[in-house]
Amino acid sequence: RNRHSTFSIQHPHRSALLPSICHRAEMNIFRLCGDISHQISIALLILQLCRAKNARGISVKTQELRLLVFLTRYLDLFTKFYSLYNSIVKIGYILATAMIIVGIKYMDPIKSVYNAEHDSFPHWKYCVAPSILLALVLS
Repeated sequence: RNRHSTFSIQHPHRSALLPSICHRAEMNIFRLCGDISHQISIALLILQLCRAKNARGISVKTQELRLLVFLTRYLDLFTKFYSLYNSIVKIGYILATAMIIVGIKYMDPIKSVYNAEHDSFPHWKYCVAPSILLALVLS
């Protein structure tokens, strides 16, 4: 062992820059930056919805697809614990996306301004159904 090195590169959870709740094998600075930028983008979207009181330019169908991706991608929440950070971020993505959908579809004044005719892509037919079919065939 080199007496001049204090931490090995395989143990980023020991770094002062990363929270101690991060899983050592899964966490690196690039993932942390990606998570932070994703969390900021979701927060800005929610802030914009609250500030503008309308969903102009926001597709509910895209948000529904994002929620479906998060729900299916994060099924490991029920089978394996990686870290507190990982669990909180995954649950946060799911809840925030669900909150955006509920806000646009069911909460006044946003729902009264939302124009579903402009958000008319048949996403269940052209995105979800083929994805399920491919998953069943290729898995």
